[in-house]
Amino acid sequence: MDRIGTDSPVYRIGVLLIDGFALMSYASVVEPFRAANLLSRRQLYSLTNITPGGGTAHSSGAARVDAAAQVGDDLKLDLLLVLAGGDPVSFDDPAVFRWLGRMARSGLTLGGVSGGPVILARAGLMGGRRMTVHWEHAEALAEISPMLLIERSLYVIDRDRVTCAGGTAPMDLMHAIIARHHGPVFARLVSDWFLHTNIRPSGDPQRGGLVERVGTTNAIILDVVESMESHIADPLTLEHLAQFAEISSRQLNRLFRRIMGQTTMAYYRDLRLDKAQNLLRNSPLSLTEVALATGFSSSSHFSKAHTDSFGMPPSKLRN
Repeated sequence: MDRIGTDSPVYRIGVLLIDGFALMSYASVVEPFRAANLLSRRQLYSLTNITPGGGTAHSSGAARVDAAAQVGDDLKLDLLLVLAGGDPVSFDDPAVFRWLGRMARSGLTLGGVSGGPVILARAGLMGGRRMTVHWEHAEALAEISPMLLIERSLYVIDRDRVTCAGGTAPMDLMHAIIARHHGPVFARLVSDWFLHTNIRPSGDPQRGGLVERVGTTNAIILDVVESMESHIADPLTLEHLAQFAEISSRQLNRLFRRIMGQTTMAYYRDLRLDKAQNLLRNSPLSLTEVALATGFSSSSHFSKAHTDSFGMPPSKLRN
């Protein structure tokens, strides 16, 4: 998820299809990567369809998708996405859960789309991670797993976990991933290919919401803030943000000071602290877990930043 630059090697994506998956969610995942390869005239992304037992996966409609691999295979991937629909809460396949756990322990980034996050949660792989899921499954998942940090967002990227609500939301997630790898200009070309011109940020259903929240229409600021919001737990450096914006670090800081009234990284820190305060008020996470979930290296580092900004330690806010 952290590659930048057009000289990156092929990014390898596995798509685990659970019978009953929604075809729209599947298309919204795979088609942007196909278009990225087409528009760049070289292979930037490879996709491998996977099913629990090999063979064909059946969508919720009449469509069927052939798989090139099956659960248990030793696959070389950079990202593994689980797509599910129907009733993922009742899905119970120990072999799938074990394999997902093994892939997670190997350091692979795991994701879920539509009902896929439910399967990741049932495999015990979403503890201490912010996540989202299709609204259809949110209440049932919260009931059986009340400790999960479920957000009503389009998508959430939290360190090595990526979750997405499904439907057309994967188009917005794939835009964020492609922009992260190859810059926002190229990502917009891909989105324009599908006439998907109103790209939504992770935590808001409309671009206008981001403009209203940030308080500017400056395209560079909006792109950088959107990238910040997608990297709360694993903060990007100033150099990475500037490279993403395709300007120098000094130019980016000047822009943030002029428009936002503070430096780029000060704005980023405040964004992470706001998320931390939300977790302190609304989650059972310990102070250390909140610190790690919002990109602070330790509870002491988090406590100092919180005290500097709000005049009191985070423990007092929780009490």
